[in-house]
Amino acid sequence: VQLQASGGGLVQAGGSLRLSCAASGRTFSTYAMGWFRQAPGKEREEVAAISWSSGSTYYADSVKGRFTISRDNAKNTVYLQMNSLKPEDTAVYYCAARTVASPTYYFSSKSSYDYWGQGTQVTVSS
Repeated sequence: VQLQASGGGLVQAGGSLRLSCAASGRTFSTYAMGWFRQAPGKEREEVAAISWSSGSTYYADSVKGRFTISRDNAKNTVYLQMNSLKPEDTAVYYCAARTVASPTYYFSSKSSYDYWGQGTQVTVSS
C-alpha cells in the first residue's frame, strides 16, 4: 500500500488543522492505521492509532482531548483532526499502516507498522 499524507501547514497556537492520509490499494479497510510525529532532534513518537473498524482508538497522553483520529474506508483515507494546537506539536507528521486480521486491533508502536507515508510538516507558532 502507498500512503500520501497532506494537510500540514503553519498555524498559530490555539488553532486547528486536519491532516489526511490517502491510501492506495483495495484492502484499506483491513489496515490498522496510525499517526506519528517527529520533531527536529527527537525520536519519532506515536500520536494516535485506529483499528480498521474504527471501533478502537489510541491517543498519546500529550494529545488526548485535543486530537481526533478517524477514517473513511470508502475513501481509503484516515484523518487526524488537531485542535488547540501548541508550539510543542510542531513536527513532521507521518501516517502508517499495517494489515491486521482483527477489526478491533490498533498499534501504538512504530515498530508494528509496515507502510509509511512521506510526512507533512505542521508548524505551530506561539
